[in-house]
Amino acid sequence: MLLRRLEQMLHELYALEVGYAVSDFLITDPKLARCLDAGGRKVDEKLLIAEADGEADVALYLERELLDRLDRHDPLTKLDGDNLADFWAALEGVSHFTYYAWNAARDKTVSLFELELQAEVDKFVTTGMLLRDQTGREPGGLHGWLFDLPTLATELEEHERERYRRANRYAAKYCQRLPLRRDDEAAAHRELRHFYRLSQASKLAHIDAN
Repeated sequence: MLLRRLEQMLHELYALEVGYAVSDFLITDPKLARCLDAGGRKVDEKLLIAEADGEADVALYLERELLDRLDRHDPLTKLDGDNLADFWAALEGVSHFTYYAWNAARDKTVSLFELELQAEVDKFVTTGMLLRDQTGREPGGLHGWLFDLPTLATELEEHERERYRRANRYAAKYCQRLPLRRDDEAAAHRELRHFYRLSQASKLAHIDAN
């Protein structure tokens, strides 16, 4: 299953031990998602979390049509313009779930901003690695595709737009200096694993310091 392979990629990239599998929390029924996210806007991917009394109910919603398209055009075999947006949506969901679950197991709280920041980094790094492995070339233009071209949904409230813009801005600055060439892979892994484990304040300070 694609989601399991994406999950494994993130676990290996960041040297993570996560006691939960994303497939056990996946829902694809839009009616159920709307019930769990009353008042939320219609999207093709969303991590749904309800926290109370130190416990959390978690579900990852991914649109069934999106998963079907990825099954037909597997991005791990060939990533291109036809499946890039769907790949990023699925990866973002897996990234959100993994980051939340890993931190929750360590009694660490995470903000929505942290989830978005880490997902942007995950998309950049994973896409770059896949394109390099599939084409045999270092990917050019990826930074611009991911950080300069996206537009925000018009129905977002201003505080949501600012959160996305801020996460995009910080992730762009961080990813600009990441060593992603094959001969720098060990250094990239050390940096990414260190960054993943920082608190939000430390992440931002780390980015601003460089």
